[in-house]
Amino acid sequence: MAEARRLLRQSDLKARKGLGQHFLIDQDVLSLIVSAAELKPDDVVLEVGPGLGVLTKELAGKAGRVIAIELDDNLAALLKKTLASFNNVTIINGDVLKIEPSSLLNGRNYKVVANLPYYITSPVLRHFLEAEAKPKTMVVMVQREVARAIAASPGDMSLLSVSVQFYARPEIISTVPPESFYPAPEVSSAIVRINVYPKPKVEVDEKGFFETVRAGFSAPRKQLANSLAKGLGWEKAEVLPFLQKARIDPSRRAETLTIEEWAELQRVLGEKHADG
Repeated sequence: MAEARRLLRQSDLKARKGLGQHFLIDQDVLSLIVSAAELKPDDVVLEVGPGLGVLTKELAGKAGRVIAIELDDNLAALLKKTLASFNNVTIINGDVLKIEPSSLLNGRNYKVVANLPYYITSPVLRHFLEAEAKPKTMVVMVQREVARAIAASPGDMSLLSVSVQFYARPEIISTVPPESFYPAPEVSSAIVRINVYPKPKVEVDEKGFFETVRAGFSAPRKQLANSLAKGLGWEKAEVLPFLQKARIDPSRRAETLTIEEWAELQRVLGEKHADG
């Protein structure tokens, strides 16, 4: 904490609440993140939101190259000074959501390691998992409840669960208390490792798949027949035959469906579109 305060004070900076800045100050947690990433000397790492560069230094000591993307202009300028001695670190001052990963990599595989600002967790995960050049692995610090949602099993699934598990197998490595950060957030966090599949878990039209899932979760507290009808803009009676054909009980809720069941539902709905 003293080091974080010193760096901020020297540069006349403050943690920006609007950017969700909570700087990691716990060495044990840093070690857990780096260990979970299983870094090798030839690995390329993309780090999102490096902040004061504490994690960046740890990554640079294990990986062949670290590309750190920082949105905050002042922090990016600070990082370029404090990390100038690391010849395998590149600081990019920009919005990660506007940067295509492939543009940074020259065709090389990569891993994502990040202490993610809470407010952009879902967009960042989607950005990388839907990218043409997907990472091999992601190790991210997120809000604990979000971590649980990401790793949920059928019965507790959400749109986020499906969005991640379509592409990857997530696992929660450890929970992290608020006092591991400066300033301390109001909630606990968790480290999640996301092991990305070589190809999506099911073979479907991705656009149609996610349109179906979004429709199914449009009223998640309702029975699937009702929420799907609402999401598709259909009458309930129109939806029932498709659920029957997909062998899905219309009284179930969206949170109970497996990835495979969503895929089957998308296929039968796709047949309707194909038939006009």
